[in-house]
Amino acid sequence: MSYVLSKRSLASLEGVDARLVSVAKRAIQITKQDFVIIEGLRTREQMMINYGKGRTSAQLAVHGIPAKYAQPKLAKVTWLNNPFASNHASGKAIDVVPYPVDWNDIGKFRTIYEAFQKAADELGVKIKWGGHFQKSKDYPHIELA
Repeated sequence: MSYVLSKRSLASLEGVDARLVSVAKRAIQITKQDFVIIEGLRTREQMMINYGKGRTSAQLAVHGIPAKYAQPKLAKVTWLNNPFASNHASGKAIDVVPYPVDWNDIGKFRTIYEAFQKAADELGVKIKWGGHFQKSKDYPHIELA
């Protein structure tokens, strides 16, 4: 079966490094698991929203993030020491999930990553996958290496 990038995926690729866009466009052609790109270039506000998840207002204040972004009862979604150091800030990372969306099937994320790695190899682009991160796995995350 052959898949194509959705309008949402294409919109999420706006502002992303051209090398990573090329990899994503090739990956959708060769993947065995359909996927959607849910985020690419991230705004400063989105980084504050993400960093606020699982943190108190006091923890946010250390980084100059307003207390309104604190959501200590939610699960953390980022483990960066500097909330603004994400590769999403420079368009060097994307978040990709299986379609239909399934957050719990790690095998589907692995299949997507394999398509991305094959596409990257074909195009001579080096990538890293969040599923290989040592400290905390981030299965949707793919970035330029």
